[in-house]
Amino acid sequence: MDTRSSKLLIVDDDEFGRSMTSRLLQKEGYSDFDMAENGSIALKKIRENDYDAIMLDVDMPELDGFGVLEELQKDMRLRDIPVIMISGVDETASVIRCIELGASDYLHKPIDPVLFRARLGSSIEKKRLQDQQRVYISQLREEKDRADQLLNIILPEVVANELKSVGRVPPRNYQNVSILFCDIVNFTAYCDSHSAENVLDGLQNLFKSFEKITDAHGLEKIKTIGDAFMVSGGLMLTNSDPLKSAIACGLDMIKSAKTNVPEWQVRVGINQGNVIAGIVGHYKYQFDVWGDTVNTAARMAKIANVNSLALPIEAWMSVQDSCDARSMGHVEVKGKGKLEVVEVYDLR
Repeated sequence: MDTRSSKLLIVDDDEFGRSMTSRLLQKEGYSDFDMAENGSIALKKIRENDYDAIMLDVDMPELDGFGVLEELQKDMRLRDIPVIMISGVDETASVIRCIELGASDYLHKPIDPVLFRARLGSSIEKKRLQDQQRVYISQLREEKDRADQLLNIILPEVVANELKSVGRVPPRNYQNVSILFCDIVNFTAYCDSHSAENVLDGLQNLFKSFEKITDAHGLEKIKTIGDAFMVSGGLMLTNSDPLKSAIACGLDMIKSAKTNVPEWQVRVGINQGNVIAGIVGHYKYQFDVWGDTVNTAARMAKIANVNSLALPIEAWMSVQDSCDARSMGHVEVKGKGKLEVVEVYDLR
């Protein structure tokens, strides 16, 4: 960067002093500079403009150079502007005070052109590097915010926060967790007879409505698996009755699917019990849950009737006083043998 394109300010109560400094600047190739005859006018200009460096006289009426420095240091936006003090007084105490108040450098009158060139160029370059650093820091913060947002989309918020703070999320056992699967009926056949855009648009509309329903019932989306939507209750979010919440959620999903465009038919399966939860993957994180509770819930979704919700009788017994249901009899469940399955069609 050519420092001579910088915007500068000369502050001096003496007209001859301002003229001499401006000639020096012009001789060095600087053309964009303003002048102020006292500290008060200087502060007004500084607050209205973006200066790369200020040449400030020490002894001035109304508000001297020390006062200007003090005001600049109070303003977080202005305190890092390089200020080169210019004075005819050659006193060590004055120099020290200027430096303590934040001045970048100090020059004595009459100004040595060689020193002036070197110190002004150094001050402007220092500010350029500081400005560049601020831009980089701002960019890093924006990138971090985007990464955090993406992580919170991929993982549950509690899990994402733990991963960011300690760098890992150890697997844990969770008790009394409800698991819900909602599968679309005849989805493969629909895909074969419709365009990719139509399939994706319809699926997006449905899953967006499912996400809203999930949030409304205090549950948490775990993932989508093809055309299946998986939800947990009482896992990472506190829920006083995760099974009842899951049933209410499933019934609302069935209703929502009927009003979706296109209209879908779904099957919902639910179970409750103990699960193991944690993060798998290194390059692509995925939060997941495992265990018999999960497998059985998935099986329930497979055997449920169209537009209905099924769960094992053991799970239903804990909510039987608040549900209207009918038995589906003893059904062969893969990996479990015959289980009595209950179809819930309403909540009281």
